[in-house]
Amino acid sequence: MSRNHWRAHVLLLGCVVVMIYPLVWLVGASFKPENQIFSTLNPFPWGFTVDNYVGGWTATGTSFTVYLANSATIAVCVVVGNVVSCSLAAYAFARLDFTLRRVWFGLMLGTLMLPFQATMIPQYTIFYKLNWVNTFLPLVVPQLLAFDSFFIFLLVQFIRGIPRQLDEAAAIDGAGHARVFRSVILPLLRPALLTTAVLTFIWTFNDFLRQLVYLSDKTRYTVPLGLNSFIDRASGSSYGGMLAMSVVTLVPTVLVFLVCQKRLVEGVANTGIKG
Repeated sequence: MSRNHWRAHVLLLGCVVVMIYPLVWLVGASFKPENQIFSTLNPFPWGFTVDNYVGGWTATGTSFTVYLANSATIAVCVVVGNVVSCSLAAYAFARLDFTLRRVWFGLMLGTLMLPFQATMIPQYTIFYKLNWVNTFLPLVVPQLLAFDSFFIFLLVQFIRGIPRQLDEAAAIDGAGHARVFRSVILPLLRPALLTTAVLTFIWTFNDFLRQLVYLSDKTRYTVPLGLNSFIDRASGSSYGGMLAMSVVTLVPTVLVFLVCQKRLVEGVANTGIKG
C-alpha cells in the first residue's frame, strides 16, 4: 500500500513538472538576454537582465500601459454587466412563473452550443450599422443584456438550491419579487456571483478573437491584441520583449484567481445540477 502511495506521488509530481515547465520557461526566458532565449531548454537565466521588460513596454509603438488599461476597463464593465444582468435573468427562470418559461430556458441553453464564429457576421453587421465598430461598446453592451447563457445557467442552478420557504416567508411579510431578490436571494447568491465575476474577468481579459474583430485603432487595443502586435513586428530579435509582456499579461489574472480561489472553488462546488 505504501509503495503504491509513493508511486502515485511520483507520477503526479512528474505530471506537475510537465504542466508547469512551459510557464517556468516563459518567466525565465523573459529575463534572459536575446541570444540566450532559444539556446537551451534550461528555463533559468544565466545572464539575468530586465532589458526585455524595459524595451518591450513600448516596442509596439504604443505603451503597454494603454493595453492594460483598455483590457481592465473592458473586463470590469463586462464583469459588472454579467453579474447584474445574469443574476436578474437567473432569478426570473428559477423563481418566476411566466408563459413558456421552460421553452425560453431551453432556447437559452441552446445558445451554449453556438460558437462565436457562427454569430460573428450577423453581430458585426448590427454593430457596424450602429457605428459601434472600433469602440468598446460591442464588447460591453451585450453583457448588460444577459448575453452569457453559461452564467445564467450556473446562477439558476444555485438559486434552485435555495429553499423556497425563505421566499414565502418574505412574501408573507409583504415583500415583492424585487425585495425578495435583493434581501433574500442576493445575499445567499454571493459565492455563485463571485464565481461569475472571476471567470468573466479572466475570460474577458484573455479574449482575443472578439476584440480582434471589433478593435482596429491601436489606442484601443487590449492586451491580447498588443501581444499580437509583437508578432506583426517580429524581426528575429524581438522575442524577448514579447515574452516579457506575456509575463506581465499573466499577472492580473493570476492575482485575481489567487485572491478569490477559495470562494471560487466554494461557488463551483455549491452549484450542483439540481432539478
